[in-house]
Amino acid sequence: MADPVDIAEGIAEERIQQTLSNRQTFDGESEHECMNCGNEIPERRRALGNVKLCIDCQTHIEASQKNYRGGL
Repeated sequence: MADPVDIAEGIAEERIQQTLSNRQTFDGESEHECMNCGNEIPERRRALGNVKLCIDCQTHIEASQKNYRGGL
């Protein structure tokens, strides 16, 4: 019979692997200009792949989503 700690470790490892396999990949072509404000996207950022927004616009969107409370 398996130890409860071993079972918990197995479950945790499965969840970690599932999370890693579900993460977003950045293998598409990047835009040269931000789709939101029109500013040029630096080459180093475009090299990430599938970049559509400049860092300022992306940061603003992520901050807005983080602070969203579902209409409360």
